[in-house]
Amino acid sequence: MLNFAGTPPLVTTSATDSRQLIAAELRSLIARIEISMRLIDAAMAEEDVAGHLGVIAGSTEIFVLDDVTPRYAAASAALNACRAGLDHALQQLSESVSPA
Repeated sequence: MLNFAGTPPLVTTSATDSRQLIAAELRSLIARIEISMRLIDAAMAEEDVAGHLGVIAGSTEIFVLDDVTPRYAAASAALNACRAGLDHALQQLSESVSPA
């Protein structure tokens, strides 16, 4: 894992500009997480439909498909936690702005 703690800023800007850049980046990350969550939801829906196709009406033959839902659910939970952390960071950043 990369450690950027000692890395100098890429661009020297005022505190307000820095906060705006950071806030924009946080919002971008949140948007990307939301896209990933929609993709996971779509994949789960596809798996659900495919699972229902495994049983043919009136048939005595039933087969079980590998259930991938737990993996999707775990990924979704991790993304939810990331989104919550980013929301919190964005909130803290907006609260750090002192009124003029």
